[in-house]
Amino acid sequence: ARIVQDVQKQYSKMKWEQRIQEIGSLSAGVGTTSASIYIALPAEFTGGVVAATILGIGGLHWFNSSKLQLTEQQLKTPEELSASFQRTHAREVSEADEYTVSVWQRIRESLQLSFQHQSSGELPSVSTTKDIQPLLDILDEEIPNLRRQASPDHFGSSR
Repeated sequence: ARIVQDVQKQYSKMKWEQRIQEIGSLSAGVGTTSASIYIALPAEFTGGVVAATILGIGGLHWFNSSKLQLTEQQLKTPEELSASFQRTHAREVSEADEYTVSVWQRIRESLQLSFQHQSSGELPSVSTTKDIQPLLDILDEEIPNLRRQASPDHFGSSR
C-alpha cells in the first residue's frame, strides 16, 4: 500500500504542478488582456493577446497532458516501482531485511500488472490512518510484545 501511495503521490504532484503552470499562464494572459483594454491599446493588439493566450494555454495543456502520460507510463516500469519500494521501505532495505525483499520479489510482478490495467489517477486511495495504521500497530507493537512474552527469561530481565 505504501508503494501505491508513493506512485499516486508522484503522479498527483506532477499533475498539480502542471495545473499551476496552466493557471499561471491563464492569469498572465488575462492580466495582459485586461491591461491592454484598460490603457486603450488598439483592438488588434488586444485580440492578438487573447489569441496568443488561447493558443499558448491550449499548447501548454496538450504538452502537459502528453508529459503526464509519459510520466504515468514511466511510474509503472519495474525500475521505477523498485525505486518506489526503496523509498518507501528504506529502513528494511538498509537493514538488508530478507523477508521484506522476498515479499517484494513475489508481489512486484502482480503489482506491475495491476498498474498496467489502471491509470494512476484511477487507483483507489489508501488512507494511512484508517487502512494501514492498525496493521502497522500490529507489526510494530503487538508482535514484538508477543515475541518478548514467548521468549525465555534472560539474565537480568525483570518479570
